[in-house]
Amino acid sequence: MATALVIGGSGQIGRLAVPALVADGWEVRVLTRDAAAHGAQVAAWGAELVVGDRHDPDALDRALVGGVDALVDVVAYDDTDAELLLARRDRIGSAVVVSSAAVYVDAHGDGFETDEFGTFPVPVDEDQPTVAPGRGSYATGKVALEHAWLRAADVPATVLRPGAIHGPGCRQPREWTFVKRVLDGRDVRVLAYDGASRFHTTSTQVIAELVRLAAANPGDRVLNAADPEALTVAEIGDAVDTALGVRTRTVTVPGPPVDDVGLTPWCVPRPMVLDMSRAREALGYVAPGGYAQTVRPAVEWLVEQARAGDWRTAFPGFVRMEAMGDFFAYDAEDRLLADRLD
Repeated sequence: MATALVIGGSGQIGRLAVPALVADGWEVRVLTRDAAAHGAQVAAWGAELVVGDRHDPDALDRALVGGVDALVDVVAYDDTDAELLLARRDRIGSAVVVSSAAVYVDAHGDGFETDEFGTFPVPVDEDQPTVAPGRGSYATGKVALEHAWLRAADVPATVLRPGAIHGPGCRQPREWTFVKRVLDGRDVRVLAYDGASRFHTTSTQVIAELVRLAAANPGDRVLNAADPEALTVAEIGDAVDTALGVRTRTVTVPGPPVDDVGLTPWCVPRPMVLDMSRAREALGYVAPGGYAQTVRPAVEWLVEQARAGDWRTAFPGFVRMEAMGDFFAYDAEDRLLADRLD
């Protein structure tokens, strides 16, 4: 039986990727720091728990004992995470590593982390330029991670570049923007850029399926990972409404948010749409479902988490994302709506 080690296997991507590998006949190990929180779930998946920190050499040695046919790293940040593993390359047959579409830049070097958001072709394929590798930001770190693995000629590596990830277990759930509004009794949403922003979404189901296929078919490649369609932010809101069984009135405004009114995590002035042709050609990939289908479990999970306790504790990544602005600027929004009625 082929053996796989999944680093980050107890998180949002792992909770689907690990069962997918087990169902495909793999003997799966999951490296996690918290046995108490995740041990029962990992056992229920039919996987083996290895307790330890990914930055602890002894933990990595335990996780890789006897060698593994595939290493799946869904939480690596930069090349330092790769180097610890590549130092043990004699125990790794192949790798599947999750990066990000945030690495892309346009012909002028503008992208996700520049003052001017990039003007990208529609769709963006994997040959699109990226930021330079480094350790100074999320995107530069991800490129450094990619380079480290792709330059390891003796370990075939598949790099996956997802867009805006959604799924149960997400620590940065963008859909919370719309779910919280409904739970707060808001029956209207205001969207900037006429509600037409397109920031391609990626279900954890999509990533799990690509992990499964890439692990079974090792090779050096970079693949986009995205839902079969790139919905507008207005369409995303409608899909979340459907999952909640509600109907929210949408009001749009031209241009960027003003006083944070119209702000969402998908709020981009120009589209970011990912081309999935290469995944289909390289792996025979077939999407497990569209956004409207795959987002429902995420929405249901968000409601459960909100009922169980403080959402800021449950979704720490969303709290950090508030550096963009106030996603719930209700007072300013009410003033805009009142002005419109006048």
